[in-house]
Amino acid sequence: MAQGPSRTSAASPSSLSHDWAGDQNGKNLSYTSSTQPLTQARTEHSNNSTDRTSSSLTHSRSIIGLHPDAPIDEEHDHGPASELLWSRIRAVLREPLAEFWGVAIMVMFGDGSVAQVLLSTGQETAPGGNGFGSYQSINWGWGLGVMLGIYVAGDSGAYLNPAITFCNCLFRQLPWRRFPIYFIAQILGGFTGSGIVYANYISAIDYFEGHNLRTVPPAPNATAGIFCTYPQAFVTKTSQFFSEFIASALLMFVIFALKDPSNNGVPKSDKWFPLCLFFLIFGLGSCFGWQTGYAINIARDFGPRLMSYAVGYGPQVWSAGGYYFWIPMVAPFLGCTFGGFLYDVFIYTGPSPVNTPYLGLKQILWPREAARARREHRRREKEEGIV
Repeated sequence: MAQGPSRTSAASPSSLSHDWAGDQNGKNLSYTSSTQPLTQARTEHSNNSTDRTSSSLTHSRSIIGLHPDAPIDEEHDHGPASELLWSRIRAVLREPLAEFWGVAIMVMFGDGSVAQVLLSTGQETAPGGNGFGSYQSINWGWGLGVMLGIYVAGDSGAYLNPAITFCNCLFRQLPWRRFPIYFIAQILGGFTGSGIVYANYISAIDYFEGHNLRTVPPAPNATAGIFCTYPQAFVTKTSQFFSEFIASALLMFVIFALKDPSNNGVPKSDKWFPLCLFFLIFGLGSCFGWQTGYAINIARDFGPRLMSYAVGYGPQVWSAGGYYFWIPMVAPFLGCTFGGFLYDVFIYTGPSPVNTPYLGLKQILWPREAARARREHRRREKEEGIV
């Protein structure tokens, strides 16, 4: 659900606006991004390899918005297995597949924790005699899901959240062309992960609700809340929105802080980042989760909501809570954008639209001029051998 470390080459110590950088001779290319994706540092073996995708696949990758060169070790890219059909498909879709499975893993742990806590309510055979878990078990599940999802989706940047992908495009120069394919992969990952949880717990859901009964909150035995969020009945529409907005703003603000190389208050090793995200998600759930369920991510809410509609929970998944469903779709984008903006305005000193004339408004009001300036900047970088 966030961004990871940049890997810049020796020839370019500063943050770059491109995904790949190399030395002056075009050698020793390393996978890098000024967005500082969420991935961990590469292994020693990976660091000594050259990342290059077969030329026959670069066109396909460019069409779907990815960089022509995939983050694949050279020996894997040119070995005998690289000629297999699935190997070629995987090379083209490597980053979207990573985002897909990162989100799927995140949702499986998160929704799985909700399912176990809810469906085991009152089980006297459990330790303590009252079910297998509590509300904090759910926060543990979501925190672990995010942390493990980051490890799974390392090569894609492990954004795991369309709102965070959007903010990295807006504030950290992640190429906008990546957003559509990442968005699709993340939504499908949420759909699939929740579907696996449903299949695993279908017998328990039948036992809890009644065979073939599927209801949504505030029904007494509703189980739709396993898969997506529903607000408390007393929460007004305004409070619903701001609950999600504030949690999303905190999420993005802290992520930018954790990945700011000039911030001396955070660990310099990216090995700590997934653990930091675990505690961040746990804290958001513990402090801001009760009223709306802290969706803060359209992929973990809309994808599972669509799945629950498909398996028979009915149109109430959209109408419940006064048609609450749109809030987890919109508020995370606005909240994350606001949180990222606040961090860049008050703390961040690196490359950001906020650190340009008129706080970046010039790029919005005169996009053609801004695009022309970016093209000129990239042309100069190429002439200087930076990219």
